[in-house]
Amino acid sequence: MSSRHLHPSLHDARLPHLGSAVGMIVLYFALQFLASGLVGLGLGFALGLSGTGPVGVASRIKAALAQPDTNALMVILTLLLAASVTVVLVRRLWPAAWAHGAPPGLGLTQPGRPAFYLAAVALGLALPIAGGWLTRWLAHGHEVTQDVKQIGGAASLALRLPMALVVVSLGPLVEELLFRGALLSALLRRMHTGWAVAISSLLFACVHLPDLGFLWYAVPNLALLAAALAWLRLRSGSLWPAVVAHGVNNLLAVTAWFVASSSG
Repeated sequence: MSSRHLHPSLHDARLPHLGSAVGMIVLYFALQFLASGLVGLGLGFALGLSGTGPVGVASRIKAALAQPDTNALMVILTLLLAASVTVVLVRRLWPAAWAHGAPPGLGLTQPGRPAFYLAAVALGLALPIAGGWLTRWLAHGHEVTQDVKQIGGAASLALRLPMALVVVSLGPLVEELLFRGALLSALLRRMHTGWAVAISSLLFACVHLPDLGFLWYAVPNLALLAAALAWLRLRSGSLWPAVVAHGVNNLLAVTAWFVASSSG
């Protein structure tokens, strides 16, 4: 996208380019890794040192970190820390693009038509069904499990609820801001819309592979979800419908935690 096609308010503004957009994505996941280590260390010492008995401190710390509730609390605190830092950095890095609807803006403004929210809910409900069928067909009966799903299903209700809230709201917000906000906008300044959507969708799918045990047959499902979210972002002129659809998609997965625990 050349400068002559930019909105006047963005002509002299700092805008997402490919290097900075990819850098923010890498930083977000690096922050999760770092925050997870720091939170785990802090919780381990706090819970391990609070115990009593003949068992040594190191053994109590190890036992504390193996508890499902401790793992759930680690996920909650890790996402809160990583997401908060990322949102603040994005806001400061690209202030003019923050509330500008069309790319290269980040899209944190209301869509032109409220009907896009209905489309977002419909897509958020339909995509897990279509994507799940596609994954099962490619996997030939092999199960696809996620680390966060296993943690959420094993945690107590007191921690499962706040963990579900974070996974349904904060996670989608930050990932949409990075992938359908910064990255997609940066790619659109360099290439055709179709290529920009395809590349950003594939990258979105690939960065989630570690959480899925690097099972390649989960990639088409995630890429399909990402492409649909990109379509919502571009058609609505806002990031919020994509955030809603992403949240609804995650909500269906979260619901499975509660169904599984109640039937167990």
